[in-house]
Amino acid sequence: RVLLNKVTAVAGHAQESSWVAARTGCQLPAMPMQGGALSPEEELRAAVLQLRETVVQQKETLGAQREAIRELTGKLARCEGLAGGKARGTATGKDTMGDLPRDPGHVVEQLSRSLQTLKDRLESLELQLRTNVSNAGLPSDFREVLQRRLGELERQLLRKVAELEDEKSLLHNETSAHRQKTESTLNALLQRVAELERGNSAFKSPDAFKVSLPLRTNYLYGKIKKTLPELYAFTICLWLRSSASPGIGTPFSYAVPGQANEIVLIEWGNNPIELLINDKVAQLPLFVSDGKWHHICITWTTRDGMWEAFQDGEKLGTGENLAPWHPIKPGGVLILGQEQDTVGGRFDATQAFVGELSQFNIWDRVLRAQEIVNIANCSTNMPGNIIPWVDNNVDVFGGASKWPVETCEERLLDL
Repeated sequence: RVLLNKVTAVAGHAQESSWVAARTGCQLPAMPMQGGALSPEEELRAAVLQLRETVVQQKETLGAQREAIRELTGKLARCEGLAGGKARGTATGKDTMGDLPRDPGHVVEQLSRSLQTLKDRLESLELQLRTNVSNAGLPSDFREVLQRRLGELERQLLRKVAELEDEKSLLHNETSAHRQKTESTLNALLQRVAELERGNSAFKSPDAFKVSLPLRTNYLYGKIKKTLPELYAFTICLWLRSSASPGIGTPFSYAVPGQANEIVLIEWGNNPIELLINDKVAQLPLFVSDGKWHHICITWTTRDGMWEAFQDGEKLGTGENLAPWHPIKPGGVLILGQEQDTVGGRFDATQAFVGELSQFNIWDRVLRAQEIVNIANCSTNMPGNIIPWVDNNVDVFGGASKWPVETCEERLLDL
């Protein structure tokens, strides 16, 4: 701009001299310049040449800077396309079975924001560069500064892409492990179903089966389909075999709305076997955790809360004042192998029964001692008149299974 102003001034001076010469009709003599300076025409010519050289240099610099900007824009576009492809690959990899521990979505989102920020900064830089070029020449070290900035931005993008690759690799490994675990679980489930089908087909009679609960968990259990009516007395008998320690757990529990412990038989931890009725407790002198089959019967009547406990046909204990004058409420849920904290649910693995159960029967009266002896020594088969032990009245869940049971005589030999 300084050169342009100087050229304009010299050109004006030359034009004024030419006009004076034309008006007077004579040529102006060449006036000598002090210090050997050039004439106005020569000075104008030199200024024009210098201005042309400056303009050519500025055009070359501007072209180089524009080429660098186009190269950077191309790199950013490739990086952005790569990041988009990685993000899509990651999203596709995540669409698998199950919930995974980590999700690289936040990395992809962060990379997208970084790319957009860098793109905005480059557009602002390009606009500023155009403004500066239109107003003045570029500083000599501007290209070096820009190249350093571009190198730094490129390194940041490469780090982000490497981080995304690591996330993708980790996600792939976790997905493979989860798939293998799921397939293993499904194979085990199919095997259990096949075993259950073979077991059901081998039942010789509707009551010749047992329920197996091999693990102490909160999801293996059996459920009696029928429910209880209102009872003022009952007898509950069953065969069981368990060697779990400490405590065999809960062979059965009956829960009603408002009372989860309406009837419960439990041996928990190092405590003795307990009978709960309406959440009242009586300790029973039974010992059945030796891994052998045992026949147990429990009787109770609401009159004075009288109770009796039999093991293998022998009366081992009796007592009274266990929930006296409390009738057993109807319409509840009867579960084998788990203690209910709510009706039909909220099982606690530490209270689960581990072992095998069979011949679970309930009567609405107190059986005579001789009747219990006859059932225990296999001399009679007397199904419960309220809850009989039949296959179509018992469902199993969570991996519990039904198997053909040993004959009554074989169970006696196990004692």
